[in-house]
Amino acid sequence: MQPAQAAPMYADSSSEAAPIERAKWPISDLIFQVCALLAILLALSVIIALLFDIFSDGFHRLSWDFLTSFPSRFAAKAGIYSALVGSFCLMLLTIVFSLPLGVGAAIYLEEYAPKNRWTALLELNLANLAGVPSIIYGILALQIFVRWLDFDRSLLSGALALTLLILPVIIIASREAIRTVPRTLREASLALGATQWQTIWTQVLPVALPGIMTGCILAFSRAIGETAPLITIGALTYVAFLPDGLFSSFTALPIQAYNWVSRPQEAFHANAAAAMVVLLIILLSMNAFAILLRVKYQKRTR
Repeated sequence: MQPAQAAPMYADSSSEAAPIERAKWPISDLIFQVCALLAILLALSVIIALLFDIFSDGFHRLSWDFLTSFPSRFAAKAGIYSALVGSFCLMLLTIVFSLPLGVGAAIYLEEYAPKNRWTALLELNLANLAGVPSIIYGILALQIFVRWLDFDRSLLSGALALTLLILPVIIIASREAIRTVPRTLREASLALGATQWQTIWTQVLPVALPGIMTGCILAFSRAIGETAPLITIGALTYVAFLPDGLFSSFTALPIQAYNWVSRPQEAFHANAAAAMVVLLIILLSMNAFAILLRVKYQKRTR
């Protein structure tokens, strides 16, 4: 008789507690959803307000003459030709330096390096370097490339400074992409007689390529808008010529916009807004091209 009585008592107590727990969770979920929605709306509203302010101030200055004219003391005649070409050359050199180094380092650390305390220390340092302020990389580049290696304040020094800046991001993102490749894919390739490098080149990298490109998109997007490292190494703010070599002086779109913003005339502020619009268009074009390549390789992998 006692077990028969105990069972209903247990059932009654659980049935009384269950509605209380169910009543608590929907309220907390609703509060969290509202807070998350407000955070998203706040961030989007700030971004939209900034974009509206930039486009409203600089859109009327966008013209072919603005894109093909050199900087000038007169705001109406000033253009971004030298800064545009300098940014293009700077990003091209940065991609040439950082992409092979970053992906190569990720392949070595993930596929070849032994798992010991030294590699663990290296991984920890890479994670820390990804969050170091950009001005620190500019100071490091000033000391190593400009003074020790005597590259002077050249296009090569600027590209190497940006390479140092984005290299940890590329390495970490590439390692994560390589790590997501199933181990069975490697084992199947090795079982068929392929070497380790053939397995990496023909099996691992094609599968990991979409993730690698995602990390590179983020890294190059950060590099193209950086100003602090370039100012630290001594990039010029007024350049009325095009770079003619690796050791030529240069300027870039962020530096040109910074120079115009620092002037008191409102006309130069409009020029700075127009330069920012061009920079945003270039950035979105780079991201769109990289996303298209990523989607293409994802379909091919599937």
